[in-house]
Amino acid sequence: MHIERLWPDTRLRNYHYLIVCEESGEALAVDPWDAALVQASAQKHGWTITQIFNTHHHHDHIGGNEALRVATGARVLAHAGAASLIGGVDLGVAGGDVIRVGRTVELECLDTPGHTMSHACLLAHADRPALFSGDTLFNAGAGNCHNGGDPAALYQTFASRLAQLPDDTQVHAGHDYLLNNLGFTLDREPDNAAAAGLQRKLAGQPATAMPVTTLAEEKHFNTFFRLQNPRIIAGLRERFPDLPEQPTPREVFICLRSLRNNW
Repeated sequence: MHIERLWPDTRLRNYHYLIVCEESGEALAVDPWDAALVQASAQKHGWTITQIFNTHHHHDHIGGNEALRVATGARVLAHAGAASLIGGVDLGVAGGDVIRVGRTVELECLDTPGHTMSHACLLAHADRPALFSGDTLFNAGAGNCHNGGDPAALYQTFASRLAQLPDDTQVHAGHDYLLNNLGFTLDREPDNAAAAGLQRKLAGQPATAMPVTTLAEEKHFNTFFRLQNPRIIAGLRERFPDLPEQPTPREVFICLRSLRNNW
């Protein structure tokens, strides 16, 4: 399996992906807002785009569907609950479904509500697992819940699905917010050495140079995985006086998401 990360340089800092079967040259495009960029990359490498996958229905993740479908004849796949919002979906998927790309790539669909209530991530079962996390999990952050989402559902997705994946799972997110997210972690946990070190290393670097993180790394510098950290809890209790002295992880997550909305 080959993963091609594409940077269309949009105002929302999107990433697009091509997931390629190296044996057959068939490819699946993930969230292709900039259809021309995605198609040009496939043509450059001699790949054939046969499928398009939308993690959710927001315009910056589906806006290139029709142009790419016309150019390639690819089928569009998405969460069954989002199909009517996206339009033109050929196959609605559910959690546990498997999408095959060419002869060698298998992608498991994960039902991951929170950013929207019909959001799906893809988990590549490979020697080194890879998660295509859309707007659910960002590198060092978590998606917002502004447009039809729910922070309690997002917490449940983090706790019961994402945190249970293998630590060496690579996180391929839908946007580059890494440096800003590290800043939020340090705002909540100023002595987080992992976040501070990575922030210094990446300062001034373009989005194309941002690393692909692993879940093991995320658990060190992503505040949304660090819900029992005493420093984080103490800081939240200053901002949320009603938060118990020993809050549940769910309560901590929801407070963090609330603060991040306006940070």
